[in-house]
Amino acid sequence: MSAKHRLLANAVRTIPAGMHCDGNGLWLKKRKEGGHQWVLRYRINGKADEMGLGGSHVTLKEARNIAGEYMAIAKSGTNPKHHKRKVGRERSEQDNTLGKVTALAFEAKKHSLKGEGASGRWLSPLTNHVLPALGKMSIDQIDQHDIKSVLSPIWHTKYATASKAISRLKIVFKHAAAMDVDVDLQAIEKAKLLLGDSSHVEEHIKFLPWGDVPVFYQSLSENSISHLALKLLILTGVRSASIRQMQTSQIQDGTWVISGESMKGLKGKTPDFRVPLSVEATRIINLALPFERNGYIFTGTQGLPISDATMARIMQRIGMDERPHGFRTSLRTWLSEAEVCSYEVAETILAHSVGNKVTKAYNRTDYLLLRGRALDQWSEYLSGERHYE
Repeated sequence: MSAKHRLLANAVRTIPAGMHCDGNGLWLKKRKEGGHQWVLRYRINGKADEMGLGGSHVTLKEARNIAGEYMAIAKSGTNPKHHKRKVGRERSEQDNTLGKVTALAFEAKKHSLKGEGASGRWLSPLTNHVLPALGKMSIDQIDQHDIKSVLSPIWHTKYATASKAISRLKIVFKHAAAMDVDVDLQAIEKAKLLLGDSSHVEEHIKFLPWGDVPVFYQSLSENSISHLALKLLILTGVRSASIRQMQTSQIQDGTWVISGESMKGLKGKTPDFRVPLSVEATRIINLALPFERNGYIFTGTQGLPISDATMARIMQRIGMDERPHGFRTSLRTWLSEAEVCSYEVAETILAHSVGNKVTKAYNRTDYLLLRGRALDQWSEYLSGERHYE
């Protein structure tokens, strides 16, 4: 075995953690948690430097060939890292720009998104805040400093968006790695460290205390489709999107069956959700039926489902800071403080997932009967037929 070739191919996976020299500047960096990276160490203009040559997908033979090429470049007086960046920029014009890899990653991901991701919500954190600056760069040339530069303007002011951008970038970088592009999978975590802790303070949606909900509920008109929609939202605790998209075909024997496609969650993995309808909820639906158009119950003047802002405007017009979504919190708090039902039933009323994979695999009930009893009491409370201290 020559001085240049000190490592054995079949020993690369079993060699202990640490740095191991193969010769000719090639080193194997073995991680404690598994996996490894090839590193080239060289001197340029009398100064020591090093560069990565790839991870576990690069064989020992390939690493030696790459190291030989870059070492020759170093001996010629050119820094191999600069040469790699130049070649990378040239190649990125045709192949692996962040923009193109993002498009490929989205194409692979969209089949698990509701509506095939047509709403653009998955891509928007990247298209609005990352791709304008970095989209034309080769993804293997993007480091933590690049990511920090595009996210720092929104890190403290729009943290939720910045956090989503981080999450999407992780998926895009992993997709690039699967394409055998030599990306730095740690660049995103490094960028988070450089960005530091966000000063953003999460603001929860304001909600009406449950003790004040009956008065508000009873103040709503029964001659307005938007008021009826808000009444049903308060009665059932569902999200506003489900109310707006409610169809007559979804009502079956006193139960409202919301399609899994309309529920929050992953496409194909979110089951249909059954909502037990109280006597009061059924009455409200019947009052709204004359407004039905094309199967949709809560429609506007154009015969289309009412907009997302329709119910919110009812509250804004009378100077309320609370929003329709906050009534889910009002209901959930009442369920706990009035001790109406168990934790599992209360969480299921809001369509929250309860338990881990194992418990959910064995416990298949959706507590429909128990949820119906709880929502019956809630409707009686809202109507003034039942009182709580």
